[in-house]
Amino acid sequence: MRKLILFLLISVSANAQNKLWTENDRQELIANLKKTRDSLIKETQNLSIEQWSFRESPERWTIGEIVEHLGLWERIFARETNIALRSKSTPELNASSKPDSWYIDFIMEEKVHNAPDYARPTGYMQGKDNLTTFLKIREQTINFIETTQADLKAHFEPVGGENYRNVHQIFIVQFGHVSRHIRQIKKVKNHPDYPNL
Repeated sequence: MRKLILFLLISVSANAQNKLWTENDRQELIANLKKTRDSLIKETQNLSIEQWSFRESPERWTIGEIVEHLGLWERIFARETNIALRSKSTPELNASSKPDSWYIDFIMEEKVHNAPDYARPTGYMQGKDNLTTFLKIREQTINFIETTQADLKAHFEPVGGENYRNVHQIFIVQFGHVSRHIRQIKKVKNHPDYPNL
């Protein structure tokens, strides 16, 4: 029995040493997910119905719709993460996948990104209800990252063609996506016709 326990301890230690995803990676994700959560709360705090619903022009989203879109993507990212973590560990894909910096640059570029139909806002919920939905899923995400023992750099999802991104990179896109749309919210609030109530 003592030999079995010793073997298990050695195995756990070896697996921990072979992990690509580090404690620094964990803390970086947590910090950025909390920072973007807090920034979104700050930008939408105490908005009136008129402010949540203000539209710069007919084709532009309101702040409420922007936050609904963020909540939709939080769910999508959670599903993508779940599927990737249930797949076989394939750390060898790191050798051919794009670096983390590529995903940061992509999500923060100035170029317009068009949302797929499944992530387009419906506008049915009140603005603050969209924030409540977003925050519930974001808290679940943060809790998962704080406690997981999975190697988030060893599990991948396909992103088109022969390209794959690891779970750590999904979370990079997740916090970057919120940061990108906070810029959009600030732009809405800076419009000369934005109601100052």
